[in-house]
Amino acid sequence: MVKNDKWIIKNALEKKIIESFEAGQVKKVNGNGVISFGTSSYGYDMRLSDEFMVMKAHDGKTVLDPKQSAESLFESVKVKDHIVVPPNSIILGKTIEYFRIPRDVVTIAFGKSTYARCGIFVNVTPFEPEWEGFVTLSIANTTSLPVKVYANEGIAQVLFLGASEVCEVSYADRKGKYQAQKSITSAKI
Repeated sequence: MVKNDKWIIKNALEKKIIESFEAGQVKKVNGNGVISFGTSSYGYDMRLSDEFMVMKAHDGKTVLDPKQSAESLFESVKVKDHIVVPPNSIILGKTIEYFRIPRDVVTIAFGKSTYARCGIFVNVTPFEPEWEGFVTLSIANTTSLPVKVYANEGIAQVLFLGASEVCEVSYADRKGKYQAQKSITSAKI
């Protein structure tokens, strides 16, 4: 069952499942329109931080391999209010919010429609039961034009799905490799 806004607010406030939490839907900051973030009817719109990992220039022969550390292929970038994603490329970002997923919940997330309409696709894997951390996001520009992506504004919506029973082995029990990540984390095995 998808958890509603009342469940999200209660658990964010009492159990700290989301820190840097917005209890309502924020559409304006200081009178200026923003890409919305905060609690929605059945989800939470996560914000993008100002920290990114951008792919360095390469020789055209380099291959990204999920079994090999790709950290050396990226450079860390901190921005004031936005970053431009080059055409047909990806960058990695992270959320402002820190999540702590209960043992009887799993999440799925989708990129916001405002960005999808500009050719930006946000890939976020499910947050498994008892996973916690800042979310690393893959932000892909599928167009032939550069696209602005805004820091401190909404980037993706996460839905919380309640299980009919508690899992036997959680992400924390398995000592998952992305547990409690504090920074943008590239692929690991």
